[in-house]
Amino acid sequence: MVDRNNPKLSVVQQARLLTISRSSLYYKQTGPSREEIDLKHRIDEIYTAHPVYGSRRIKTVLRREGYLYQGRLVGRKLVQRCMQEMGISGVCPGPNLSRRNHKESIYPYLLRNLKIERPNQVWGIDITYIRLTQGWMYLVAVIDWYSRYVVSWELSPTLEIDFVLQAVSCGFMKVKPDILNSDQGSHFTSDKYVALLHQAEVKISMDGKGRAIDNIFTERFFRSLKWEDIYLKEYQTPREAKIGISNYIQHYNWERPHQSLNDQTPAEVYFGLKEAVA
Repeated sequence: MVDRNNPKLSVVQQARLLTISRSSLYYKQTGPSREEIDLKHRIDEIYTAHPVYGSRRIKTVLRREGYLYQGRLVGRKLVQRCMQEMGISGVCPGPNLSRRNHKESIYPYLLRNLKIERPNQVWGIDITYIRLTQGWMYLVAVIDWYSRYVVSWELSPTLEIDFVLQAVSCGFMKVKPDILNSDQGSHFTSDKYVALLHQAEVKISMDGKGRAIDNIFTERFFRSLKWEDIYLKEYQTPREAKIGISNYIQHYNWERPHQSLNDQTPAEVYFGLKEAVA
């Protein structure tokens, strides 16, 4: 990993060679308590299995399990705080865990009754919590809705907006979609995000408040990633997670057939590599 005492290579140069962001260098494994990590990991499991659950239902599930935090049954306020720090919210109305910045930054939902007929017509973007054995990170993914192809992605130890802008910029370097759909969270209503899409002449679409399920293809990818990789591998470090997620996305794009795509892979549909299977 990074050697801060290396006389030949600066920390920034080492980060470039390892293809990790500079912010990842400041990730601290010893920050949160084991109890907090375990609680957030369990909330993540419940939410991944049931993305319609808000804080009230997740609290109920935890209490039915007899889940204790600091010797007491968990309360809703604790679940709300954890979900806010994790950057997640249920479909049902509840606390707005990724608060919007400005009313003028809210854009209409453009996909209602829209027939998606080709790659790069519509992309979706969303953020999810990625658990590590001693902490967590955040993953942003940009997905083509027609093919389910993961166009770009980034990991970050924090929810600061830079990793979102980086993922979008990397996607735009390849090709630009007609429409990019997101929720109404603070990342996607920020001036920097809106300006980036306007500059690229990409139309902005946003789910209605409390309608995270509108971005269903991205949610399904996150569930597949967690059930098929994250929960099985139990990554220890950000570097391990980056390598493992990169390998999974390569498999997901190029090797994993989708029944909804007539048993083709996302890459085959996105790049038109073969005819649809009858």
